[in-house]
Amino acid sequence: MRIAVLGVDLAKNVFQLYGVDGKGRRVLTRRLPRVQLLPFIATMPPCIIGIEACASAFHWARQFQARGHTVRIISPQFVKPFIRGNKNDGNDAEGICEAVQRPNMRFVPLKSVEQQDVQSLHRARQRLVNHRTALISQMRGLLLDRGIVFAQSATQARRQIPLIVHDPTSDLSPVVRDILRTLLELLRELDARVKVFDQAIARVFRASPVCQRLACIEGVGPKTATAIVAAVGDGREFKNGRHMAAWLGLAHISQMTASRDDAGA
Repeated sequence: MRIAVLGVDLAKNVFQLYGVDGKGRRVLTRRLPRVQLLPFIATMPPCIIGIEACASAFHWARQFQARGHTVRIISPQFVKPFIRGNKNDGNDAEGICEAVQRPNMRFVPLKSVEQQDVQSLHRARQRLVNHRTALISQMRGLLLDRGIVFAQSATQARRQIPLIVHDPTSDLSPVVRDILRTLLELLRELDARVKVFDQAIARVFRASPVCQRLACIEGVGPKTATAIVAAVGDGREFKNGRHMAAWLGLAHISQMTASRDDAGA
């Protein structure tokens, strides 16, 4: 039994495998628990392994590659047309195996541990920024209920809210003053934590020549540069710059801008 292409339906505990030979004939259908997956993959001769993009896809891709296999990661939207019958683990694995053999299939670039680390930095930072924005909006709403309004920006909120809270003439009850004081302390804590992530991202930026080259583009700073490198890697999955621009959504933005310009003319 010589497996040429193997489709693996990833899961948390039980994995479904579907393999075909060089002529596309089914030679393997198997379910394996998590602890048996890598030992089984290690015993196989090198082949192409297809998996769907998901939370653990890059981890498993690196594990399979380390055991001599070629890994192709496919977006679920491109696998769906190849799934026959009802959706289940067996049909999913077969669909992945079929999809990975298509000559014009587009694959997801494999990410290194370092790329995922940088993406984790950005996602964790964004989570705190979202909390901070929600917190400022809540404080603004509390003050609006008391008829107090100020300019709508985070900078103005940091400047105006402490002044209002400590102003004895402001129309605030003791209860609301205490609430706002507590929320201001939380805001300062969030600011400090966001700053820690900013410093970590800056260190990544300084250590990466690629990021610094990207920063030579007008409007691109450390955060944008590190985010692009973390998402794209070396860019070999893209045939040219236009394909990468389309993947980033820049082509769509350009089309929208052109349409607006045409409408204005």
